[in-house]
Amino acid sequence: MTTTIKPNDVDFGAVAGLVELIQNDPEKAKTRWTAEVNWKRGFRTEARSRDFACVAYDEPPALGGSNTAPNPVEQVLGAYGSCLAIGYAANACAQGIEIKDLRIELEGDLDLHTFLGLADGNAGFSSIRAKVHLEADAEPEVIEALHQQVVATSPVGHTISRPVPVAVELA
Repeated sequence: MTTTIKPNDVDFGAVAGLVELIQNDPEKAKTRWTAEVNWKRGFRTEARSRDFACVAYDEPPALGGSNTAPNPVEQVLGAYGSCLAIGYAANACAQGIEIKDLRIELEGDLDLHTFLGLADGNAGFSSIRAKVHLEADAEPEVIEALHQQVVATSPVGHTISRPVPVAVELA
């Protein structure tokens, strides 16, 4: 496969090749992703995916941690923002739009009552907000359409915005 770098440093040839592969064999769209997490004492953990260096997690001192890394809910916000940024880069590339600057601010509301065992209810975010600052060489209506496409197709956005079956077993 030929590498074709287009706007935003995206290897468009790889993306186009994947699209063609899935169009020819829809079963190829079904993928599985994995991670392994190891406890490092206290509230410190490390997560590893594929052959990459570990990603550290910890809690802030107010939650009993040693503040050596972002906590899991901060990582969720970062994962969502990163997924959106990747979506902007890919979709803008496909449309020949060059992104000049992209920054995404995220915040989420979380009530600690359930996590701390003080009440029953939702231990997760009750809401998440993202503010996208996007400067690109396109008209406002084109940028708005790009924005709508990215939000509508974000795998992390879909994952956190709907119920997902989760099974946790003790081995």
